[in-house]
Amino acid sequence: MHRPLVITEDTALLDDLVRMAAAAGAQLDVAHAPAHARPYWGLAPLVLVGADQADAVAATAPPARDHVLLITLDQHDDPDTWRRCVAVGARAVVRLPADERRLVEELADAMEPDPRSGTVVCVLGGRGGAGASVLSACLALRASGDRLRTLLVDADPLGGGLDALLGREEETGARWPDLVAREGRISSSALRGALPSFGDLAVLSFHRGEVEPIPVQAMRSVLEAGRRGFDLVVADLPRHLDPAAAEALARADTTLLVTPADVRGVLSAVQVLSVAAKHTSDIRAVLRPGVLDAGTATESLGIPAAGHLPDQPKLTATLNRGELPRLGPRTALGALCASLLRDLLPPEATP
Repeated sequence: MHRPLVITEDTALLDDLVRMAAAAGAQLDVAHAPAHARPYWGLAPLVLVGADQADAVAATAPPARDHVLLITLDQHDDPDTWRRCVAVGARAVVRLPADERRLVEELADAMEPDPRSGTVVCVLGGRGGAGASVLSACLALRASGDRLRTLLVDADPLGGGLDALLGREEETGARWPDLVAREGRISSSALRGALPSFGDLAVLSFHRGEVEPIPVQAMRSVLEAGRRGFDLVVADLPRHLDPAAAEALARADTTLLVTPADVRGVLSAVQVLSVAAKHTSDIRAVLRPGVLDAGTATESLGIPAAGHLPDQPKLTATLNRGELPRLGPRTALGALCASLLRDLLPPEATP
């Protein structure tokens, strides 16, 4: 993989850039003059032009390209700096040290081997035992079975573990406690490499035993890495929203609220909905069979119906044996998951 390119003779600036690249897990190609940079100009994922070399670079009229930044230690916002920015074809001026965090993120983004723009879907139970965790797992399984790179996030510390639901609790790999100490950005490739994976499905769950709440920053970093590195991120949330679950809702493209179509189920779901709606806007109902018809249930909830989750009499026994459910197109559960994926993902992402 090609490395970010730096064009500068300013040793103080170069020292800062090398330090920031190390923080981002990147190495740099360094050119002290535009002529030395020419072979790398079109190949580097990111080009950093020092202000000291901007006029010289502009004089060579390099080919237009994306991802060029003008880097300066000057804190003054003067017209000459912006003239140089335009002349070298840069999309922004980065002033150090004020913009250090932004530059570290730019360097880290440049090192992502296969950047994506994944969809984040949260799943929430309208009442206990509604089937939100089962739907989360099945949706992720069906997506990965369709060759979509999928991340399944267990965000419920007291939920028993999605890895156990999938019969994979003995698999080696990182769990939440291994990630919560991390601050700032997480590389999507490092996240994929650390988590237990089964084909195109990666799972982030909890260790057995005592669990701690997920820090908000850890949830934010995981979901950002998931969006960059996966086609789909499915987060199974607790009904009693903690700060990390609220953060996940705020970053969700769509939230699925699973509830039985009965009086107590709908009343409970309305309460959950009133809290969830403070953090996200696109919430859709997935209804379980009950004494109420679908129209009455969705009207009472006041949100659109995304689908119907049928009863699966043998599903519990299948999961308790450590077996995965059948999710083929001829099964009711598989058909629901396929329908949800078509509705929730952009057309280019669906098989």
